[in-house]
Amino acid sequence: MLSTVDLSIVVLYALALFGLAQWVSREKPGHEKDASDYFLAGKALPWWAIGASLIAANISAEQIIGMSGSGYAIGLAIASYEWMAAITLILVGKFLLPVFLKTGIYTMPQFLEQRYDHRVRIVMACFWLGVYVFVNLTSILWLGALATNTVAGVDLTLALVLLGAFAVSYSLYGGLKAVALTDIIQVVLLVAGGLMIAVILLEKVSGGAGVVDGFVTLMETVPDRFDMILAPDHPHYMSLPGLSVLIGGMWVMNVSYWGFNQYIIQRALAAKSVAEAQKGIAFAAFLKLLMPLIVVLPGIAMFALNANLAAPDQAYPSAMALLPAGIKGRVFAALLAAIVSSLASMCNSISTIFTVDLLPSLASPEWLERNRVFSGRVTALVAMAIAMLAAKPLLGNFDQAFQYIQEFTGFFTPGIVAIFLLGMFWAKTTATGALLAAVASAVLSLAMKLLLPTLPFIDRVGVVFLSCVAIAVIWSLLRPQPQPGFLQPSGVSFATSAGFNGAAVVVTSLLVFFYTVWW
Repeated sequence: MLSTVDLSIVVLYALALFGLAQWVSREKPGHEKDASDYFLAGKALPWWAIGASLIAANISAEQIIGMSGSGYAIGLAIASYEWMAAITLILVGKFLLPVFLKTGIYTMPQFLEQRYDHRVRIVMACFWLGVYVFVNLTSILWLGALATNTVAGVDLTLALVLLGAFAVSYSLYGGLKAVALTDIIQVVLLVAGGLMIAVILLEKVSGGAGVVDGFVTLMETVPDRFDMILAPDHPHYMSLPGLSVLIGGMWVMNVSYWGFNQYIIQRALAAKSVAEAQKGIAFAAFLKLLMPLIVVLPGIAMFALNANLAAPDQAYPSAMALLPAGIKGRVFAALLAAIVSSLASMCNSISTIFTVDLLPSLASPEWLERNRVFSGRVTALVAMAIAMLAAKPLLGNFDQAFQYIQEFTGFFTPGIVAIFLLGMFWAKTTATGALLAAVASAVLSLAMKLLLPTLPFIDRVGVVFLSCVAIAVIWSLLRPQPQPGFLQPSGVSFATSAGFNGAAVVVTSLLVFFYTVWW
């Protein structure tokens, strides 16, 4: 599908990204890169890098291809993941981020040890490493390889290797700094490429009459794909159960992802200040409002153009096949930008958790002091190799990978949100209560899936979250213990700037409009 011009654009992008990453990763003469430089970019990231990197880390193959596939199969209702994420980011910036930055942590498990004890840290560090390697990293690789195979004709296995190797090669030396400071280029490519494909598909839907006519035609041709709140008799109600999406378990999913996920929050932890981090969070919130145009609308348009694709996840690669030479290369470069940025970000977070949270239990302090950065680089390489081997066996048989990821992570996120929120805002929560809530999350989720198979997974997430909170509270009240690690909220400033408050008002107003006036 790629012409010589398209291939030239892709090669130019790859060379430019690699060169830029090495340039921004340079250190001043006489300064050796240390753990703060490698894992938190020296705690000097500006707001624009934080916001861009949050989106670049979030929007990858599972988002572009997976959500386009869900747009093809379900419609615009899947955009709730994007639009509700925008308001979640505002809440994270206002209430959660100041607590984390006050503690000076590198990782989320590190916070859990400060608040609870070493057991909670190790259990959650092992959990996150498993999910990041076998769910997130593998899904990004697999869907990225699928797109590369469809668009460029590259063998799936070779595509897996090339994508993984390139992501590691440009980020391995510089760490988070290399990832975050190049992500502004990645996001520009992502937004520009996504808008290009949306515009061209709408032109095709309208028969050349224009983008606006294309959108109107789309709403008239497939009106069911524009239902924002699905009725109980909708065939995909199990995935997006009506009003529960707005007032139920999706809040738990979003708060877990944007507030307590190392892969995401690490960018904000690397900010120069709380105010700078909050500006970056607000920037990311506005970008999230734009994302459905890029990751959902192409899937809906492809359904109108061809309702007989073999699988929903073929929607985005098939849409790219309709693009003219030159444009196709730019859009493919944007897709690659999203893939490799997320791969690099994920590898950096994996190496951070392993090196900061687990390695101290395995190596002497003297060795660790000399080799933190080295161990981080080795960990990133090993994680990528494992993901390459596991990607096809784990994900090769799923039609909608995005829904698979949400379903799987929904087993654990209720417990994660419960122990973090209670740990941050209720002084009496004990370490054992937190561990019981974490274990109960997986056990109750599995039991409810088996015993109540007709219960939508988002509703299940909400019920399990409330149960985990109850378990942690009851145990903590029955077996009270002193909690010296609790950070009194009175010691944290939750004040925000007028600019942040204005952004919060705009984001909230737009979301109210989307769900009450427009649809």
